[in-house]
Amino acid sequence: MSVTIDLSGKVAIVTGAASGIGRASARLFAQAGAQVLIADRADAVQETLKLIEEAGGTAAARQMDVGDEAEVQALVEEAESRFGGLDIVYANAGVTGGKPGGLFDSDASEWAEVLRVNLIGPFLAIKYAAPKIEARGGGAIVCTASVAGLRSGAGPASYSASKAGVINLVKTAAYQLDGTGVRVNCICPGLIETGMTKPVYDYAREAGKLDKIGQLNPMKRGGEPEEIARAALFLASDQASYINGQALPVDGGLSASHPIAPRGNRGA
Repeated sequence: MSVTIDLSGKVAIVTGAASGIGRASARLFAQAGAQVLIADRADAVQETLKLIEEAGGTAAARQMDVGDEAEVQALVEEAESRFGGLDIVYANAGVTGGKPGGLFDSDASEWAEVLRVNLIGPFLAIKYAAPKIEARGGGAIVCTASVAGLRSGAGPASYSASKAGVINLVKTAAYQLDGTGVRVNCICPGLIETGMTKPVYDYAREAGKLDKIGQLNPMKRGGEPEEIARAALFLASDQASYINGQALPVDGGLSASHPIAPRGNRGA
């Protein structure tokens, strides 16, 4: 049985593609043969497009706001008009927002913006993409949640709540799309080196504490964008044809346990 992931003939949208997980995923989807429409608010999405094209992939780029309904609708329509349909959406775009653990340091406007991008964005992607994907005979929608959505301690309060919403959203959507052939899942990354986590990594490097990154997970390291991209590729592919409504942690094992005291050296 072959386990090669081949997206030849598939059309995919990847949001948040200007850097980090989105860029890595867009490049990997294109490498697997998909025609990819990449989206982001940042100008750097054009750099991602150039990287894909230089590697021989087929792609187009659109600068847009994933939390704006009209712009999401236009994005989906562009995928159909440019590439002839839509099979896959990776709703990855997100913002951090707020202060770490700052439930009482944030205000309603900050919460509203985080929820607009992180939760309403994936909702809009599902709303407009699912009918197009169903029309092609089925496919996959993947969203980026976070280990912060699984339990406390991994991000600001507004961010954590928005990602918990994404986890429930994919479960709800999977059932509301029953019988359509459209699967909806999400990935819960742990600490990954991206533009969003750059301040954490920069501080660790400046303080000579880079070896402390990821120390709370069993693998004792942070993750790379490509490690999340490979999970997204799998969930988007036919290899994951019986996975639906699930939240997949990709976090080095961080979410596998409640907090425990270090065990120290193992005995003989």
